[in-house]
Amino acid sequence: MQLPSSLIQSLNGLPGFDETAFVAVHRSGSQVTSVRINPRKISAPSFQTGMDPVPWSGLGYYLAHRPSFTFDPLFHAGCYYVQEASSMFLEQALKQTADLAKPLKVLDLCAAPGGKTTHLQSLISKDSLLVSNEVIRSRAAVLKDNVIKWGASNIAITNNDPGDFVMLPGFFDVMVVDAPCSGSGLFRRDEAAISEWSEHGVALCSQRQQRILADVLPALKEDGVLVYSTCSYSKEEDEDILKWLDEEMGLEGIELNTEPGWNVIAVKEGSNFGYRFWPHRVKGEGLFMGVFRKKDTTGRLGKYRVKQKPLSAKEAGLLTNWIGTAERQFVSFGGRIYAWPESLFEALDLLAEKMKVIYSGVLVGELVRDKLIPDHALALSGLVSGTVARTSLSEDTAIHYLQRKDFVLETAQKGWQLAVFDGHPMGWMNVLPNRINNYYPRELRILKEQRPAE
Repeated sequence: MQLPSSLIQSLNGLPGFDETAFVAVHRSGSQVTSVRINPRKISAPSFQTGMDPVPWSGLGYYLAHRPSFTFDPLFHAGCYYVQEASSMFLEQALKQTADLAKPLKVLDLCAAPGGKTTHLQSLISKDSLLVSNEVIRSRAAVLKDNVIKWGASNIAITNNDPGDFVMLPGFFDVMVVDAPCSGSGLFRRDEAAISEWSEHGVALCSQRQQRILADVLPALKEDGVLVYSTCSYSKEEDEDILKWLDEEMGLEGIELNTEPGWNVIAVKEGSNFGYRFWPHRVKGEGLFMGVFRKKDTTGRLGKYRVKQKPLSAKEAGLLTNWIGTAERQFVSFGGRIYAWPESLFEALDLLAEKMKVIYSGVLVGELVRDKLIPDHALALSGLVSGTVARTSLSEDTAIHYLQRKDFVLETAQKGWQLAVFDGHPMGWMNVLPNRINNYYPRELRILKEQRPAE
């Protein structure tokens, strides 16, 4: 791996940088694999032994080797997310700056593919609202798939430009901006990115990061928390942005507590604090993060009148055999029924009115001739009624199910039921007298024929 000489030159003198060690770790070919569990579904990963915890996260684990996640049914059931360990430092930023027991409104602005979104959802309370935004529509679709897999219900996925959030002045308590960047922190994972890196690209990214932040900051309330991060090593995208946020945008830096054994490099830029993750010092990839508190006010939303009407009692009654109705309201968009947490009804309605919402709450399904055709999202949500049939599949059968292949099932139970592996639903199937209709989404099916040798 040949690193750009201009990058190396630009990093010399930065806190924690060691050119010899930095180059060596990139040329070593070593890879770090880590996962973060879904605490609503499991308490620890079960596919390997001897895992070390990620030190700055209560949910993250390092794996001794990288397994074939594609052929693990628990991965498809949303029991864990494969995430780079350094990125999990977001957990410290939230825990040390926000009261996570209280209802919060949180924005993940640049959210695809969903690592930080699913992490945030695991940290906030059930009465909090997470708005997960992605400006590129195709990436927003991937984000939606990962949110559905995670089983989140207190969430809305939006497909908006950062500037659109000016319509929500002072709305958010917490804002996470994992900004598009030049990507040098991921060279170990994506060697092709080296050829795309340039000093000119760094300058363009720095300008774009400032535009994104300036556009979205009016939506952060007074005393709200901004978490800014990149996967770039370049000072122009890191410390220089902290300085700009302080001097031009009037934000106040927040210092985080770190443990010496983490080997995270804390840097001070004026009155601001940043945290550098160097791959020759930590077990993870390159990351930079800074945390701020907003001191000025940009106004607040006026009184809002709810526009969306919940389903009628008769229509909602048709859902009672499928999903508990307590503390939920059901709404219909284009014939598709969504379950919203009752405490978040007004906020979700406001988002539906003002933003490009592509998903919210849990998609329950469609009513056809007074019968529900359940959606895949309902299967993974954890909200399915205990009266709905569940059939446990062996690992081989579960893989066939996830490949949408035919399989034989010994069960006297007919009709709609959850396909379950190790106690965790993966999706729906409809068992008929002479066949099984597999309702696992075709676009999510496993395309590989067999597990690769490990």
